[in-house]
Amino acid sequence: MVKARPRPAVNGVASADRVLTVLTAFQIGDSALSLVQLVERTGLIKSTIMRLMVSLENHGFITRMADGRYQLASEVMRLNTVYQEALDLERHVMPRLHDLAEKSGETASFYVRHGAYRMCQYRVNSSHRLRLNLQPGDMRPMDEAAGAQALRAPYHIGIALQKPYYSKGATDPHAASMALPIYGAQQELMGALVISGPASRLTEEYAESLKLMFFEAARDLMRSLGFKPASLETESVQ
Repeated sequence: MVKARPRPAVNGVASADRVLTVLTAFQIGDSALSLVQLVERTGLIKSTIMRLMVSLENHGFITRMADGRYQLASEVMRLNTVYQEALDLERHVMPRLHDLAEKSGETASFYVRHGAYRMCQYRVNSSHRLRLNLQPGDMRPMDEAAGAQALRAPYHIGIALQKPYYSKGATDPHAASMALPIYGAQQELMGALVISGPASRLTEEYAESLKLMFFEAARDLMRSLGFKPASLETESVQ
């Protein structure tokens, strides 16, 4: 009986750069990758990738499926959870909301999606006496309001917007809003940046005048959250 040869373990020759090259070959939308796909995306040879995969499997980063393809495993999710907890989103968002509220004169908010609803997670109210009455934690439907549109936008559309989403009377007949999706370090949707106010004040014309300032605030927030500057420079509105 011939004993099966054990798969080779990764040794010191396989550098951290190669390991990271393999891990970052996985992109949003990939459920699993074949060895051929990994070769194409990394430029590494098959034998090198197979050796690296042994180590990544042993440490819980990769799972080899029955059909021979590879998919990311639970350790990646654990690290993502650690990252999210360490990120302290409020620390990044609130200064930008204060700045937006001051510059626009309207209420600035940050929304996140919860299934069929969107939740106001952070908010800085307008200094005007006439303003929208909404507090952090309040839920709104995923309707046609600008914030909901931003939270529904696929990445390739959201990152290439030529102007913010704008809506009037979608949730409240007397309210208007403008919004942009916000992406994080892995191009994941973090939430929606929203400016809202009375429809009589936040008109389409006024929203247009705020456009450049609003885009810059969104870019600044995404940089702070780890979104790659090179992507912002090439994909977002100039």
